Amino acid sequence: MTAITIQRLVLLALTLLLAFSFSSVAADWVRGADPYVKNVLSTTGDPMQGHAIFQMNCAGCHGWKGEGKVGPSLCSVSKRKSRIRLIEQVISGKTPPMPQFKPSPQEMADLLSYLEGL
Repeated sequence: MTAITIQRLVLLALTLLLAFSFSSVAADWVRGADPYVKNVLSTTGDPMQGHAIFQMNCAGCHGWKGEGKVGPSLCSVSKRKSRIRLIEQVISGKTPPMPQFKPSPQEMADLLSYLEGL
């Protein structure tokens, strides 16, 4: 391959990477404009309350400590998903067999606070 061809391929790869990164950030920004999400993100969560919510609604599939059973492990999930994406995951019902679940903004903030400690 010629040097020009390699440069074009590298430029194309960088352009695609930049476009993907931008679209991901833009999607989070748009989701963050949702009133429910804004309310959750502006609320301080209590991890103890979040633990109780997790035990009642999530532990059956994700394990008592989030280690995973039927559902995937949630250990370090906050390092893999943004708070906005975690909220969407919980409330959307788009990931069967996970049921749709829309807690109050305070409960969601509590749950996020607990998940961030896993």
